[in-house]
Amino acid sequence: MPAPYRVDITPSAESDIAEIWDYIAQDSPGYAESFIWKLTEQFETLENFPERCQLIAENRILGTSYRHLIYGHYRTIFRISAQTVIILRIIHAARLLDSRLFEIG
Repeated sequence: MPAPYRVDITPSAESDIAEIWDYIAQDSPGYAESFIWKLTEQFETLENFPERCQLIAENRILGTSYRHLIYGHYRTIFRISAQTVIILRIIHAARLLDSRLFEIG
């Protein structure tokens, strides 16, 4: 049975993944590979029931309805549009959200 949602990743989120890998790989390329593998595996779980993830607190300020999935110290910020989950950004949990972080579209 096909998944009810398709998961798309924006170029900004792909860039975030590369930056996370680069940062972790400075200390341990093997751990960086493992971490990114597990992080991206979580995206697949969004094919079913993405609504299970919490709405982000910043929605009131940003005027959005974004959700997040947390892995380690990173937040995968996404939105749901019809039957598509759009991964917008993957950011460190300590980083403040700002509307300039998000692509329009």
